[in-house]
Amino acid sequence: MSDLFFYGTLCHKPLLEIVLGRTAGCIDARPGRLPDHAVFWARDEVFPLIAPAPGQNTPGLLVRGLDAEDLARLNFYEGGFGYGRETVQLTLENGEFAAAEVFFPEPGLWTPGDPWSLTDWAARWGALSCRAATEAMGYFGRIGPAELALRFPAIRRRAASWLAAQASPADPAHDAVHDVRLIDHRFAHLNFHGIEEARIQFRRHDGAMSPELDRSALMTGAAAVVLPYDPVRDTVLLIEQFRAPLYLAGDPAPWLWEPVAGLIDPGETPEQTAHREAMEEAGLVLRNLEKVGEAYSSSGSSGEFVHLYVGIADLTGAEGIGGLASEGEDIRSAAVRFDALIAAIDAHRHRDMPLLVTALWLARHRERLRTGAGVSSFGQ
Repeated sequence: MSDLFFYGTLCHKPLLEIVLGRTAGCIDARPGRLPDHAVFWARDEVFPLIAPAPGQNTPGLLVRGLDAEDLARLNFYEGGFGYGRETVQLTLENGEFAAAEVFFPEPGLWTPGDPWSLTDWAARWGALSCRAATEAMGYFGRIGPAELALRFPAIRRRAASWLAAQASPADPAHDAVHDVRLIDHRFAHLNFHGIEEARIQFRRHDGAMSPELDRSALMTGAAAVVLPYDPVRDTVLLIEQFRAPLYLAGDPAPWLWEPVAGLIDPGETPEQTAHREAMEEAGLVLRNLEKVGEAYSSSGSSGEFVHLYVGIADLTGAEGIGGLASEGEDIRSAAVRFDALIAAIDAHRHRDMPLLVTALWLARHRERLRTGAGVSSFGQ
C-alpha cells in the first residue's frame, strides 16, 4: 500500500474518482500540507506545477492505502506528461507528520506562472477535465502513458464538444433520459479521432422499445468551417488538401477542394477558430464573419458538429501554399470567381458537403454582401 499527496487537479474529487475508478467514499483522503513548496499555473497551460518555495506551505489532499492497481491508474494518467513520484514529508491538520509520494514535474519541463487556484481551475476546466479523464481512463490497460499524452489534446477537444452538446436545448418531443437505454459502452479506438461503441435501445414511434442495437460512432469534436469571400472582387477562396478518409474509401481522387476548416480547441469560440484557421491554412485575415448555420456533419456515423460561416476578406494575392507542418498539413489555396464556383457545383464537380452548404448560402446572400461592400451591381 502507498500514500500519495495531491496538490493540483487531482484534489478535485470528481476527477480523482474517475482516475482511480471508485467513489470518494471508498478513498481514504484527508487534508495535508507540504512545507516549503508552492503551486503555480504552468505558463500558457491549464494545469499546475509544484516548485520549491521556502517558508510557504502547499495545501493538498493526502490519499492513503493506494494499491498496485491505483498506482498503475495514476501512472497511466500522469506519467506521460513528464511527472514522476518523489517521497516527501507532510504536515497534517492535527500537527502530525506523514510521509507520502508526490508527482513532481521534470525540472525545466514547464515554466511557473501565476499562483495556482483550485477553485478557479475547477470553475473553468473541472467539468471538461472530468469528461476528458472518462475517455482517457477508458483506454487504461490498452495503451501506454506516452500514447495517452500524445492523444490528449484531441481527447480534450472531444470533451469540450461533448459539454457543448450537453448544453443544447432539450427535445420537447422526446425524452432521451427515459427513452434511450445505454446497455453497454466502450471507448473502442483512439487515434487522431476516437471511435466509441455502444449497445443501445431507444423508444420507437409506436411507443415500444427497439431491439438491442450494436452501434459505433466516429467521435471528432466540434469544428468551424469558413468560406472566405471577397464581395468587391466577387471571388471565394478554396483550399485543396489530401484527405486520407477518401483514399481509404477507395476514391481515386483523394485531393479535395474545400472551405477553410479546423477543430475547435477547448476555451475557443467557433468564431475564434474560424479566424485562426483562416490564418493558418491560407494566411488570411477575415474582416468579419457571416453565420451560415450549425449542424451535425454526418449524423448516422459521426458526432462531429460544425459551425459554418462565410468570412468577408480581401482576397488580393491570397493564393499560395499554407497549413501547419506540425499537423502534417499541405494546403493549396486558389481564388475562384463566384459564378465559376456555382457552375462547378451545378456540374457536380465539388464533393465537399460544407462547401456546398456555404456556397449555396452565399448564393442567397451575395447581393446583400456586395451592396454592403459598396458594389452597386453584379456587373462591376
